[in-house]
Amino acid sequence: MLKNNILEYRGYHTKIEFDSEEFILRGKIEGINDLVNFECENLENLEKEFHEAVDEYLNFCREVGKEPDKEYKGSFNVRIPPELHKKLAVAAIQCGDSLNATVEKAIQSYLFSMKQT
Repeated sequence: MLKNNILEYRGYHTKIEFDSEEFILRGKIEGINDLVNFECENLENLEKEFHEAVDEYLNFCREVGKEPDKEYKGSFNVRIPPELHKKLAVAAIQCGDSLNATVEKAIQSYLFSMKQT
């Protein structure tokens, strides 16, 4: 099911983009290191093409004995201004938390506030 240009299948997600020069819909699995992409000329076949791309990726991994990448493993780099980094680190110390725990709380708070709007 297409919701806000996002499709989900078997735990993998893709954002659909429209190429107006070639008049093609394109997507790639987000949040993994491997490159898995697909394209389609019409909405009717879009979900089918995405499902086939995911299934082919999983079959390929099985055939070569590779563990398929999982989406969003829970680790990512964030680049922020040094002064903000310092303020966040000091706030974490004051609360008795690690920097990671403080960032996680901030992200949870942000996502919660997004649901309220």
